[in-house]
Amino acid sequence: MIEKTDSYDELYASFRWRIPETYNLGVDLCDKWVDGSHRTALIYETTGGETREYSFSDLKSWSDRFANALSAKGIDRGDRIGILLPQCPETVVAHLAIYKIGAIAIPLFTQFGTEALEYRLTDAGAKGVITDGENLPKILDIKDQLPELTTIITTEEDPKTFHGFWRLIEQASPQFKPVATAADDPALIIYTSGTTGPPKGALHGHRVLLGHLPGVELPHNFFPRKDDRFWTPADWAWIGGLIDVLFPSLHHGVPVVAHRPRKFDPEEAYHFLAKHRIRNVFMPPTGLKLMRQVPNPKRLGDFNLRSLGSGGETLGEELLEWGKDTFGLTINEFYGQTEANLLVSNCAELMEAKLGSMGRAVPGHTVEVLGEDGSPCKAETIGEIGVRRPDPVMFLGYWKNEEATRLKFNGDWCLTGDIARKDGDGYFWFVGRKDDVIISSGYRIGPAEIEDCLIGHPEVAMAAVIGVPNEVRTEVVKAFIVLKDENAGSVPLVKDIQEFVKTRLAAYEYPREIEFVNELPMTATGKIMRKVLREQNDRASDSSL
Repeated sequence: MIEKTDSYDELYASFRWRIPETYNLGVDLCDKWVDGSHRTALIYETTGGETREYSFSDLKSWSDRFANALSAKGIDRGDRIGILLPQCPETVVAHLAIYKIGAIAIPLFTQFGTEALEYRLTDAGAKGVITDGENLPKILDIKDQLPELTTIITTEEDPKTFHGFWRLIEQASPQFKPVATAADDPALIIYTSGTTGPPKGALHGHRVLLGHLPGVELPHNFFPRKDDRFWTPADWAWIGGLIDVLFPSLHHGVPVVAHRPRKFDPEEAYHFLAKHRIRNVFMPPTGLKLMRQVPNPKRLGDFNLRSLGSGGETLGEELLEWGKDTFGLTINEFYGQTEANLLVSNCAELMEAKLGSMGRAVPGHTVEVLGEDGSPCKAETIGEIGVRRPDPVMFLGYWKNEEATRLKFNGDWCLTGDIARKDGDGYFWFVGRKDDVIISSGYRIGPAEIEDCLIGHPEVAMAAVIGVPNEVRTEVVKAFIVLKDENAGSVPLVKDIQEFVKTRLAAYEYPREIEFVNELPMTATGKIMRKVLREQNDRASDSSL
């Protein structure tokens, strides 16, 4: 979508969207690369450590057959199909086949319990589910509560009374003609993390990938280039793993490395980068913070990245400086959300990297900080981030929730619920979620800057900040801190951490209250759930009365 220019301003001004009227994700991600070259599409490391490679020809053959199999089971255009699988070849094949028949995919996280799965499958009215043996019992536990669910497909070799994924492929015809979908036709429903209420299903059209491409190519320093090879530990059930990594890589014919361990191991991550000669990585901030704690990572392998992007939570100066020292490159921070992703980005090869900034608007997107009246703010004014429609990256609406969709917009501005400021050079600086902003003695305080400062302290591994009620100041800052040495918590350390923040930020920003904890509540995508911390703190306060 973008071509390298001499300046960001030139790139932004010259960009034009090229969205065809007829466009099918399944065809674009696979079929166009089937030219007899057996080009590698997927490099898969099994749980046992075996590495297998799959070509675009493999994916086309399997997805065409699987598309026929789904149609034979009564799955039709517009039907919703859940995909409850980890990073693996079957996940890719399932997505391709669903799009080719014009159905709608519902990516589902394998760590979801039965309640979370039942909510999403019921809300979407799913007609089918594709899963594996490990997750099949969850579906069986809730299938009686899912009257619209007619088809369960499992990747197990012996599916017993259920449809076997590979058996269906073997028995299906290889002759298949994809449905001619419009770019605006629905393709998938991705449920939000649910940090501000029940998860909502963000319905995206086939064009969503095309809308993502500039926001992938920019932070990955003009991806793709020769010998690029992409990996993320982020699950493909989330927009960050699926449409920030898997889909754009396949679109560009770049191999994707797939592997999903049960738990993220920062030492293993370094080894993995070296073993598979990975050049491009999307690493959520939580993963980076864990990798930062590993001493002398070069002992784990000779890794050599070309680009490293991160988003979801602000990184801060400490983490960015560590990234330069460890990988020899600038981590390009970017910003977006499930409803409209990859809107703002850095690109160290094109423009100055301002440490702590999310970057500038990605070409093709009109992004502003908005005041309460819905108009763009002046530079350095704190307000809510909004993106203007029409925009191909923007969701079609919340599934069966017209009221929530209406509230998401102010005129033509899609409101993100995130608070930021934009400086005079057009760089965005994250302040916090709208509900996370702390009002103390008249000051508006964002938790992100304080959290970034806290992890710079030599004893702090992770930190989260909230506002707690105070009679004098309305609210004061409270920090929940995970220490590198969990036994190190003490009154002197509290005072030392407070002074550390006070001398680096403003005096009114230092945490007047500090609580040491063993872990922080996180969403499945690694975002701090400050709402949960506030609720826990409120319950603790009530019980002490």
